[in-house]
Amino acid sequence: MEGPRRTEKAELPLTALRDGESGIVTSVEEGRGGGHGRGRGGWGFKKRLMDMGLTPGTRVTVVKSAPFRGPLEVSVRGSRLALGRGMAERVFVEITK
Repeated sequence: MEGPRRTEKAELPLTALRDGESGIVTSVEEGRGGGHGRGRGGWGFKKRLMDMGLTPGTRVTVVKSAPFRGPLEVSVRGSRLALGRGMAERVFVEITK
């Protein structure tokens, strides 16, 4: 007798998805910049990504991942965005296996 079907869920950075794969945004990690609005992820980093539509619960699909640590082209809410690797590494998505 089989029990209920178990679904495994994995939370990964957006950069872990391959071309054509989708996930649901679970969180956006705060930047670790100097706090002056410049550098890698200052005070407005999370707000900027959320303004682009990358909010928790939203489906995101990787359209194209550029080689050599280049940017990712993603589809979110019917729009296409180009995200640098540094930004995309701080967007976490859940994929159902």
